[in-house]
Amino acid sequence: MPVTSFKVYRYRWTMLLVFMFIVTMNQMLWITFAPITSKAAQFYRVSDLLIGLLSMSFMIVYLFVAIPASWAIDTYGFRIAVGIGAVLTGVFGLVRGLAPANYTVVLLAQIGIAVGQPFILNSLTKVAARWFPLSERATATGLGTLAMYLGIIIGMFLTPLLTLKYGLRQTPLFFGIASAVSAVTFLLFAKEHPPTPPCPPGHEERSLMFDGLKSVFRQKDFIWLMVIFFIGLGVFNAVSTWIENIIKPRGFSTGQAGVLGGLMVTGGIVGAAILPIFSDRSHRRKPFIILALLGSGFGLLGMTFAAQYGLLLFSGFLFGFFLLSAGPIGFQYGAEVTYPAPEGTSNGLLILMGQISGIIFIFAMDGFKSKVTGSMTASMLVSAGLVLIAFILSFKLKESALLKGHE
Repeated sequence: MPVTSFKVYRYRWTMLLVFMFIVTMNQMLWITFAPITSKAAQFYRVSDLLIGLLSMSFMIVYLFVAIPASWAIDTYGFRIAVGIGAVLTGVFGLVRGLAPANYTVVLLAQIGIAVGQPFILNSLTKVAARWFPLSERATATGLGTLAMYLGIIIGMFLTPLLTLKYGLRQTPLFFGIASAVSAVTFLLFAKEHPPTPPCPPGHEERSLMFDGLKSVFRQKDFIWLMVIFFIGLGVFNAVSTWIENIIKPRGFSTGQAGVLGGLMVTGGIVGAAILPIFSDRSHRRKPFIILALLGSGFGLLGMTFAAQYGLLLFSGFLFGFFLLSAGPIGFQYGAEVTYPAPEGTSNGLLILMGQISGIIFIFAMDGFKSKVTGSMTASMLVSAGLVLIAFILSFKLKESALLKGHE
């Protein structure tokens, strides 16, 4: 008979918190220059495009480092792999802070931090699998994903405030010190395994990465999920990048665009904190993925046509709430349907889809922009059409057999 009792440890929440701390700092360093593009361009005496490259470098680097990072996670464990990412984040965060006036040094530091990113983000489901029972894993993954959104929203709101008060010579140093503290905290407190497994035998062991890759690409549900992530994350990255251009032709200001962008991520934080819990309690993944795509589609249409600021903000919140909450549920679903493929492999492939599509969609949305008025309505409608396709494809998913077996 299968073992039905097992022990979980309170330290799992400490483990999750130190992991969330380094995730938050890594993402905050990524988004630092996005909300102050014009000021940064003046400070460094470069073009807006070169300032955009400071953030875009994370997507580009991810394409090359994602698979090696996933291999390291699945071969050596998340403590070593995330430790590598934490050291890169802390060291290059400090480098950026100590030479804030040199664009070349800052760009190289951004690339160093970007190399560390996949070692950290690809470990989301691995941390959950190592320390949490199956019934809590979507919740744990949701909180880990929430840390990503927290990093983005803190960077969005805090960077302009600190820059206004202290300038661009001091602000990066504050972030650098914080990143070093987060790295040291992870290295001091992180543990690979609890004393005993948090789940019955068979729910934890995984195959080696390259064997897992073969099984992943034979799994139709995961292939559909990759397409859904390609669309969903690509649309979110593109909309976030062009948020000012999307609403400015309708008479909204740059400040209002910043509030809208922040509210989108706030909605994602709320959604990532709530929906995965219901997914765990109901032992279902598919209905929540379907709901998330449906709700985000309505939010996207609202952002496309809303002429009133209140409706625009509500639509942005709705869009972020549903689309970003699908992330942790999708990550955990991917880890379950690809079993026994390693969690780092499935997690990394899904994020990789979003990085590739993010680059493509950012340039594509700009290409669809009206050359006369600057309107991005056509781009937004194409994006809404893609989300509709993802919504239809989500019905092809089959519920996680691993989760059903746990009932």
